[in-house]
Order: sequence, then structure tokens, then C-alpha cells
Amino acid sequence: MAGERTTMGNMTTDRLGMDVLSTRECLELLRSTEVGRLATNSAEFPDIVPINFVVDHGTVVFRTAEGTKLDDLTADHNVSFEADGYDSEAGEAWSVVIKGHAVLLRAPHDRFEALELPLFPWQGAPKRHFVRIEPVEMTGRRFDVTTTRATAPERSSPPRAAEE
Repeated sequence: MAGERTTMGNMTTDRLGMDVLSTRECLELLRSTEVGRLATNSAEFPDIVPINFVVDHGTVVFRTAEGTKLDDLTADHNVSFEADGYDSEAGEAWSVVIKGHAVLLRAPHDRFEALELPLFPWQGAPKRHFVRIEPVEMTGRRFDVTTTRATAPERSSPPRAAEE
């Protein structure tokens, strides 16, 4: 079955043998990285953009400037957010996905609190708006990486898309 899970002690694995992470574990992993991807619903197609972020009280907070991303969030506050990590020494990778609502922080006390977060724009344009993603659903997986670049077979030509 597609959603089949097994439980061993406190550890749950999915049908592919990946560890299913608790919300606490997901937030812990998100705190270990600074960059994720935000998916918004734009006019024609979903849009995916990289953002730097911080975890704050079980939510994700990021800064943005005026423009398409802010327009998309204002038009439709339903978003998805995803971040990944890879530990080459442990041979493990992880992925966390949040589905939720993007809330533009407008109240003065919310904006002042956001200014205290260790969140700084990576790009030079002013990013005066703070957005909080309030999770409706948070899922995460951790798994052993079976092939690394060092052990992968060499290719004589670059990988090709199917049916080129």
C-alpha cells in the first residue's frame, strides 16, 4: 500500500524504508539550515523561489521585498515550503515540507519581534516585509544515501533527459 508505515519503538518508517520524522525533529532540522524553497500559487503556474529563513515558535519567518512573491502571497496565502540537508560524513539526507498559510506581519508588535530575529537579507535590495508561514501540515523524512559522487560510476557522457 502506498501509505504503509511500520513502527519500531519510537521510530516510524515509510514503505521505502525512510524514517518518518516527528514535528519536533522537523523543526530541529530546519533550525540547522538557512535556505529553503517557497512555492506560491501565481497566475498561471506555481512559482518556486529560494528564501533564507529562521524558525520562530514552530513557524518559518522570512523577509521579502515588493514584487511578484509578495503579490502572490497577498492573492493566495496557501503556500508550501521545503528545505533539505545532507550529512556526507553520516551518509544521511533529510527533507522537510511544510504546507500552510503565509501571513504578512503588519501589526507593529509583530514587526518589532521579527526585527529581533537573526534574519538578514542575502541580497542587497531592501526587504522590508516579514512573512510568517503558519504550518497546517509538516512532514519530514530522513534516509541513508546509498550512492555518493565518490562511489558513483563514472559516465562517459553527461546524463540525458529521456527521449531527447
